[in-house]
Amino acid sequence: MSVVPQHIAIIMDGNGRWAKQKGILRARGHEEGGRSVQRALDLCLEHGVKWLTLYAFSTENWGRSTLEVNALMHLLDKYLKERTPEMMQKNVRLHAIGELHMLPEHCRKQLNASMEATKDNDGLNLVLALSYGSRQEITAAVRSLAEQVQAGTLQPQDITPETIGAHLYTAGMPDPDLLIRTSGEMRISNYLLWQISYAELYVTDVLWPDFGRKEFEAALAEFAKRERRYGKR
Repeated sequence: MSVVPQHIAIIMDGNGRWAKQKGILRARGHEEGGRSVQRALDLCLEHGVKWLTLYAFSTENWGRSTLEVNALMHLLDKYLKERTPEMMQKNVRLHAIGELHMLPEHCRKQLNASMEATKDNDGLNLVLALSYGSRQEITAAVRSLAEQVQAGTLQPQDITPETIGAHLYTAGMPDPDLLIRTSGEMRISNYLLWQISYAELYVTDVLWPDFGRKEFEAALAEFAKRERRYGKR
């Protein structure tokens, strides 16, 4: 590809529908979705993408059945345990954003251990959005800034887009260049609302468990054709 996005964000949608189509449990769909995560990671490495942010679990997902939430937390824990050695081998650094305190203790411990183990890696940055909601993220940033203004350590006129960005979960990370959504849904679903202001959007009808090389490279090819003017002519 002549032009490769530095940062790709993905809304991984369709695990449940994929399982329903095959007449199997939703948990099996999530398991197969985990394999698609690994394919996407490897494809990013192959094409030289530096950041990959995956919408793994939203704040709204806590409203799903206890059975499904528990299955997803088990899958997260299992993925981290099994894949951290491979991240080390492939020079991948793991990050996480969201209301991480809401995760079960065993998931938090494994997540922290995996991030600690990979912290010195300087290849691909893999960011998992866990218990994440963009409105909650922006609200937390505004609250923090309001507290600083109240304390007299920050003047309202000094608040800039850069100031707000520095108080988001993604502080220090580049904004996504390309947002991919699988399963054909035409919505953002409370995902990185601030950060994707100028991201290119790519929606595919393919369900996440079926997302592979063909779909990934189609997204890259479409991105390469886009003219990114950032509001300028």
